[in-house]
Amino acid sequence: MQITILGSGTSQGVPVIGCHCAVCRSLDYRDKRLRVSVHVAVGGKSIVIDSGPDFRQQVLRERVDHLDALLFTHEHKDHTAGMDDIRSYNFKQQRDMPVYAEQRVLDQLKREFAYIFADYKYPGVPRVQTIPILDDQSSFMVEGVEVHPIRALHYKLPILGYRIGDFTYLTDANYISPESMERIRGSRVIVLNALRRESHISHFSLPEAVDILTDLAPQRGYLTHISHLLGRHREVEAELPDFIRLAYDGLRVELN
Repeated sequence: MQITILGSGTSQGVPVIGCHCAVCRSLDYRDKRLRVSVHVAVGGKSIVIDSGPDFRQQVLRERVDHLDALLFTHEHKDHTAGMDDIRSYNFKQQRDMPVYAEQRVLDQLKREFAYIFADYKYPGVPRVQTIPILDDQSSFMVEGVEVHPIRALHYKLPILGYRIGDFTYLTDANYISPESMERIRGSRVIVLNALRRESHISHFSLPEAVDILTDLAPQRGYLTHISHLLGRHREVEAELPDFIRLAYDGLRVELN
């Protein structure tokens, strides 16, 4: 399995428009963060979790020339706004794109991308096959790959993370139930959100995320959905336990 971080930034990305803080002015490429997304290559299949506003730029940068399925964690724009760009995969692969999400999320996509789902479609619009995730307790198959949903809360909004084999990806969470913690436990690689140092109403802070990863004790933990308020990459990493690193755009992790 190869895991590629397509984006590691919060909803505004880093640098933030109009901001001149040390992080936003940093020349370190790791401090340039597009909106969160991850690509998983496993079992000969290519899967992306979340297609935010930077989706086109991300898949071009990482040369993701083939895509078998798209999964969504929830319906917020920084996770869904790039779905239109699956058109290129439709044209190249000559098939509808399987899109997996909870029914609430699919309903939101149908409102925001009404032209995709219209009875009479404009020529060239994206073609999708929507597949609702109806049970957050049972695994499901994505193009032959087993995926386990992980329930969490984003303030009061129920969202899903995903576990594929020994890899778990969970972003935009501020609460994980004991049951979901046990579904994650045993993962060798975990990617978890950590917005900033201070507490936040809908995201884990850095101390909260570190505590969770310390409890779960993966071989490697990576922090994502990072804002400019967290600090510069190299300085924050110097404070972390050895098994926890900050994710950055373009990071690749091999898991055999």
